[in-house]
Amino acid sequence: MNSPENAVICSAKGCRAAAVWVLAWNNPKLHTPERRKTWLACDEHREHLSNFLDLRGFLKDVVRLEEWEEAPTRP
Repeated sequence: MNSPENAVICSAKGCRAAAVWVLAWNNPKLHTPERRKTWLACDEHREHLSNFLDLRGFLKDVVRLEEWEEAPTRP
């Protein structure tokens, strides 16, 4: 469990809520196909941030933070 000093917070502007979701994305004009950048989202902002990335064709995956942290090392 994260302590307050290293809590993982939502990436939405101005949000200080704890992150629950990882939104993995990639800008194909800038990144190699296997590269994954991440945004973090609370329950309230998951859909908004996902839609923002998806409209641009960047969204690759949305997974719960616990699953992301337990997964094998990513590229």
